Amino acid sequence: MLRIALYQPDIPQNTGALLRLGACLNVPVDIIEPCGFVLTDRGLRRAGMDYLEMAALQRHDSWTSFCNDLDQTGRRLILLTTKAAIAYTAFQFKPGDTLLLGRESAGAPQEVHDRADARLLIPMLAGRRSLNVALSAAMALGEGLRQLNGFTPMHEGDG
Repeated sequence: MLRIALYQPDIPQNTGALLRLGACLNVPVDIIEPCGFVLTDRGLRRAGMDYLEMAALQRHDSWTSFCNDLDQTGRRLILLTTKAAIAYTAFQFKPGDTLLLGRESAGAPQEVHDRADARLLIPMLAGRRSLNVALSAAMALGEGLRQLNGFTPMHEGDG
């Protein structure tokens, strides 16, 4: 199973959207604190809607705590960043990979880059800085789930 991790997220609406994504696709979400908002924020609830209670959320009080958890579980850390050379579509995902997204305002610091097992980018037109973190996560997660046949089958009548 893949996971999504958010490094010190700044924008509650993005976090809510990612928790909703995780709930809908059966993908756990790790939040590495401190956040730039209170996790009970109205924007988080609005974006996550009634899916927040369904999300498998794990909070980590620090980067160190998150890294300790990674070490104990043996999961690979895959950083989505504009400072990478490998496209997410050219990468071979493995079960247990954790897709990490940096802060909306500042990306990920060097220590996060240094800890990553792989750094991936989403190819874009020249002169464009970056995509929204929720969109980036959805694109990379979709590719990882496709590669691993990880999409949950739809129930009868779900269209």
